[in-house]
Amino acid sequence: MRVALDFWPVLVQWPLLLEGAAWTLGLTAVAALLGSAIGIACAWARLSGPLGLRIPVTAYVELIRNTPFIVQLFFIFFGLPAAGVKLTPLTASVLAMTINLGAYATEIVRAGIQATPRGQIEAAESLALNRLQVFLHIVLPPALRRVWPALTSQIIIVMLGSAVCGQISMEELSHAANLIQSRNFRAFEAYILATLVYLGLAVTVRRLLSWAGPRFVFGR
Repeated sequence: MRVALDFWPVLVQWPLLLEGAAWTLGLTAVAALLGSAIGIACAWARLSGPLGLRIPVTAYVELIRNTPFIVQLFFIFFGLPAAGVKLTPLTASVLAMTINLGAYATEIVRAGIQATPRGQIEAAESLALNRLQVFLHIVLPPALRRVWPALTSQIIIVMLGSAVCGQISMEELSHAANLIQSRNFRAFEAYILATLVYLGLAVTVRRLLSWAGPRFVFGR
């Protein structure tokens, strides 16, 4: 059986692919910033926070890490309106990606914090630093350095998972590919190109984060 490939009907729709890729990157950037911040805060809460804070944080982490992302997304977009909370596809996508990344980032950052030598913390405390100063300046930077590759990989996973946001009409890359193939019926070519774009985005984002981490996040 021969397949006659014709990429031209898809390539002429490059503005849609470009716009979809831009939305995917935008969603990933916002979710990475907010999700990482949530992960750091929740990691601290699980290790050093009061019991009344550790319990809900632990429940949040276990709930998100043991349920599918698409179910979380559908609950936020389709379920919350039943409670009177109606969100746009953009807001629902950002919220779902942020909550998902935050749960995984919590465990990743927590592992890095737990690897901090106790003597290093005691030395900082002997300099009369308070607990917040010790955490922000002594514990967190080397912890992020240790787990940065794992955190980068998780951000990439969340970016690729954003493909399901097209199911709620978010105009990201997979939504663009669906729209293109519905117009010209070149599904094979449309998804091949979308795959290559996702691959390019993943490689680019990974290299960008590997470059930015030592310079702007945890220092050299």
